[in-house]
Amino acid sequence: MEYHNAVLLKETVDGLAIKPDGIYVDVTFGGGGHSREILNQLGAEGKLYAFDQDTDALTNAIDDDRFTLINENFRYIKRFLRFYGVKQVDGVLADFGVSSHQFDVAERGFSTRFEADLDMRMNQNSLLSAYEVINNYTEEQLKEVLLQYGELRQAPAMARVIVEARTQQDIKTSEQLKLVLKRFLQHKKENKVLAQIYQAIRIEVNQELEVLKELLQQTPEVLKQGGRLSFISYHSLEDRLVKRFIRNGLFEGEPERDMFGNFEVPLKKVGGLIVPSQNEIKVNSRARSAKLRIAEKI
Repeated sequence: MEYHNAVLLKETVDGLAIKPDGIYVDVTFGGGGHSREILNQLGAEGKLYAFDQDTDALTNAIDDDRFTLINENFRYIKRFLRFYGVKQVDGVLADFGVSSHQFDVAERGFSTRFEADLDMRMNQNSLLSAYEVINNYTEEQLKEVLLQYGELRQAPAMARVIVEARTQQDIKTSEQLKLVLKRFLQHKKENKVLAQIYQAIRIEVNQELEVLKELLQQTPEVLKQGGRLSFISYHSLEDRLVKRFIRNGLFEGEPERDMFGNFEVPLKKVGGLIVPSQNEIKVNSRARSAKLRIAEKI
């Protein structure tokens, strides 16, 4: 299966400060680029667990005694590590982007470039698809999805148009959806607006922000003291959650302070925000919006 280059490969794996005999987790296995680099740096006693809920990724499994691929959503990281007898690990790596493979296989419905059924499920066994969202959500629910996850100012009008159109016939394909929303797709901004619409639907279908929150909340318990997390986000909604959790141990508000104004958080950031070089973006356009943050358990 064709998977493209791993984004920020060296920087993300370097961020884990690999110990040769350590235990690591790659929660977004995909094409296995990051996993292979971790294995390159592990010794004979090291161990790598990887998660991917997409069955397509299983064809990339690495034949190595130190490697275990778990075909599950990473929201269950703690549960499945326990199943394998692992309580704490030395590092967790995540690349939250949709894999190039998912974008490039037309029938998965992730890309605005292809005519395809409305799907967008990362887990192909999931019951909730883009079709369900577009055809069965109420106008209010659709508005919220497009507003919150696509940050689209015209979300109320878009939701209204979708609900009106589907009374005539179900909206089954990406082309039908584009036709329904044609008036919002001005020539110069068409691709940008479409990308925002697709992002919003995809996040809802896969519950991406909820899943990310669950992962972040488990990391302090899953990581050993001094263990690292190295997370790549691709849009401000994800990056904001990662940044806030590293800084405050919370997603909203401020942590409770003691009488001296101090507060305890489980993680401390390591270095600043890392973004791809112009050279990497030239070679791999998918890296363009990537933002890497690294943190260590205190």
